[in-house]
Amino acid sequence: MFYEPKARDRTLLPHDPFKALVVPRPIGWVSTMNRDGAVNLAPYSYFNAFAGRPPIVGFSSDGLRDSATFAIETREFVWNMATYDLRFEMNATSTPLPRGESEFSFACLETAKSRLVRPPRVAASPVSLECKVCDVITLKNHLGESVENVLILGEVVGFHINDEFIKDGIVDVAAMRPIARCGYQDYVVADSMFQIVRPEGAEDPTDSAVEKSAA
Repeated sequence: MFYEPKARDRTLLPHDPFKALVVPRPIGWVSTMNRDGAVNLAPYSYFNAFAGRPPIVGFSSDGLRDSATFAIETREFVWNMATYDLRFEMNATSTPLPRGESEFSFACLETAKSRLVRPPRVAASPVSLECKVCDVITLKNHLGESVENVLILGEVVGFHINDEFIKDGIVDVAAMRPIARCGYQDYVVADSMFQIVRPEGAEDPTDSAVEKSAA
């Protein structure tokens, strides 16, 4: 099968499969705060890491929703890892609430104070990244025309990792059981890992082993 995005045969594919093909995607469970102290928490389907030195993550908002608006306004946000144990709470925070109503309260989630930024963390999440906004990019199509999506990039200035999941100096991510977004109504849980030794010279320069050998 081949099709162009605007010419999809909807008799064969009634639902756009794009999000089901680029999978799995980390969930951008982002907490933000505006200048007046209003707090927002929402999951984003388009989120990922973009650099290691310095560490930079980013989420793309389909229009200027509360998370994007607050992050642009205060230049701060926090990413919280969504896990299998928090799957229903994460989903609840996608409910469109009136501005000013707390998703934390709606989803029965406790907040935890951040150290270097104002937005709170999800207390129950095993990992949170405190971020300072370093770039805001309005995405464009191949014709150079602006589209509605805004990409917000943030430098990670602080890491929170639950000590329970650190074993012999390695973070046991599988034990955290993070979940990732797939297409349609689908998610996946990462509860097992496998390792492949990369070819000589192809090591990731941000890998701890490389950092250790270079020290």
